[in-house]
Amino acid sequence: MEREVATLFAPQVLERNPDIVGVMFIMTIDPSKISTSITPFAMIDEHSALPQEQEILFTMHTVFRVGEITQTDENSRLWEVYLTITDESDLQLLDLTSRIKEETSGRGSYRMGQLMLKVGHFDQAEELYNELLENASNDSERVYIYHQLGVMNYHRGEYQQAVTCYEKSLEIERKTLSEDDASLAPTYGNIRLVYKNMGEYSKALEYYEKSIKIGEISLPPTHPGLAMSYNNIGSMYNNMGEYSKALEYYEKSLKIKEISLPPTHPNLAISYNNIGGVYGSMGEYSKALEYYEKSLKIREKALPPSHPNSAGSYLNLAGCYETMGDYTAALKTLKNAYKIQQKTFEESNIAFASIFSWYGRVYRDLKEYLKAINYYEKCLAIDRKILPEKHPYLAIAYSNIGDVHRLMGDYEKALAFHDKALNIQENVKCNPLNCAKTYMNVGETYREMKDYTTALTYYQKGLKIREEKLAKSHPDLAVIYHNMSKLYFSTQKYSMAMK
Repeated sequence: MEREVATLFAPQVLERNPDIVGVMFIMTIDPSKISTSITPFAMIDEHSALPQEQEILFTMHTVFRVGEITQTDENSRLWEVYLTITDESDLQLLDLTSRIKEETSGRGSYRMGQLMLKVGHFDQAEELYNELLENASNDSERVYIYHQLGVMNYHRGEYQQAVTCYEKSLEIERKTLSEDDASLAPTYGNIRLVYKNMGEYSKALEYYEKSIKIGEISLPPTHPGLAMSYNNIGSMYNNMGEYSKALEYYEKSLKIKEISLPPTHPNLAISYNNIGGVYGSMGEYSKALEYYEKSLKIREKALPPSHPNSAGSYLNLAGCYETMGDYTAALKTLKNAYKIQQKTFEESNIAFASIFSWYGRVYRDLKEYLKAINYYEKCLAIDRKILPEKHPYLAIAYSNIGDVHRLMGDYEKALAFHDKALNIQENVKCNPLNCAKTYMNVGETYREMKDYTTALTYYQKGLKIREEKLAKSHPDLAVIYHNMSKLYFSTQKYSMAMK
């Protein structure tokens, strides 16, 4: 198309829709620089209904190199993009296509589907895979297609559909394979990852255990893959509040890593960090601090200064300092974590949710409630944007906000947020200790409202969980006993208060 014709059409379209911009592609085509083995274009003016426009037909696989992109002087909403035709003799294009071939496998539509998933074109990938599924000629093809549809749904955040596709793939595989066949391990791994992201930890654990059973049969006892599996199972037990089991699996993982890795390897830092987290949850804060410091020491040696894992170590230290009441140290380490993550992520990234939540906790402890609410709401906004609506992390955010409203004396808002938290925690498998904390917060709210009967009901719910899950010397048990004693004093039941 002649430039004059294009500049005539573009402004007319822009006038009809003020929300769009126009783009004119200006192509440079030098036939001498194109391989003679291909024909990427053809002049079709003599076959066109408008021969005067000198139309050119390009093949679907024609490749252009993008050059300059400029805004036109005549119209600020009209842009010009300069393109130059190229082919496989272009070394950069050759490197790119070679890399794509290395990272994808199969032929034809199967390779195209993989490429679509890699570049995030999920709708096109779904259309292609559904067509392939309809025309699949054997179970082997169906297993692969259902697996790829599972991958696609997982990356789109459609977790239930992902599980459905993975389980269809698994169902076909199980027709000919035993449950502990090594080739099933990737499928088990994918299913447990989806359930973990859905917050359904017990189901995720079921598939973790299937994977680890295969690993223990097929791998040597010090294989890094086993260390990773033990670590993952430890993580699941930690999320479920089963701390002794979490510690058991984290220590199994660490034992393998200490044998197979050099002493400053970043994977050792992960294990130290995880073990520190369990000790923190168990109320053994000095041990937690010891392992967190080991983790940070390795990361400072082995990783670049802006690595997000170092931010994670600072964040864990901050949490430990906050729990121990050293708020100055907590704010200092939170600041270090925040600086690192600012260099790595945008503030809407899920990585910032934890930082904002811990800032909220510290400012709540310092009785700076408006700051605390501000940070908790930032955390909640990120969680809502990224996580499923029934995810346990959302419940924690609701409960935290509710507790600050209680401290500010707004009991109606406090109870509204606690109701949102319990609506998740009482209906989704999550860490029962988080649910216990919400019960405690609700109990405190009703106690301050002088509704002692209702307060006692919630205290008892929280106490039951904590006594089942925590060691008798855990500080969180002391907190609930203290709160219940205040309630009994308020109702003049002094013997119960002293007990």
